[in-house]
Amino acid sequence: MPSSITIDDVGRLYHGHSDWLQGWLRRYTRCSEKAADLTQDTFCRLLERRNTAMPRNVRPYLATVARRLLIDDVRRAEVERTFLEAHAALIEGVAPPSPERIAAAVDDLSRVLKELDSLSDRARRAFLLARLDSMPHAQIAERLGVSKSRIKQYVAKGYACCYAAAYGAGADF
Repeated sequence: MPSSITIDDVGRLYHGHSDWLQGWLRRYTRCSEKAADLTQDTFCRLLERRNTAMPRNVRPYLATVARRLLIDDVRRAEVERTFLEAHAALIEGVAPPSPERIAAAVDDLSRVLKELDSLSDRARRAFLLARLDSMPHAQIAERLGVSKSRIKQYVAKGYACCYAAAYGAGADF
């Protein structure tokens, strides 16, 4: 059974073949910086898979790994381009907010923050972790050292504060 590839093996492969691989990638990417990045990523992939055997034909193996990374990069760029096009279509024709709308939003945010300040520190932290960090209640409970049901109560109080700030409903928290 062939031995697993070691860090020293990857180092030797890098010194012996990185220039060749970067040149090979440059032909496909037409960008020396992208080729250099993909070359580094190729050798990082080898380091991540050190439990695999040392390849017999090094250059075809490196080219296969690099080609797969290049395909992933092209797919990622296509997803990004599609997202940006969709985003542009959504905001097309939408005027930027007026100074009055910005001032109103700042006032709304100030009222919400003032209401949230009325909560206990734990309740405020639980609400912010749930809403801003999208942290699950169980994880928040573990972090704050309270029960999951208590976190649900804290989050509900946070929502009540936001409601009070938005609609002026006075509530005793």
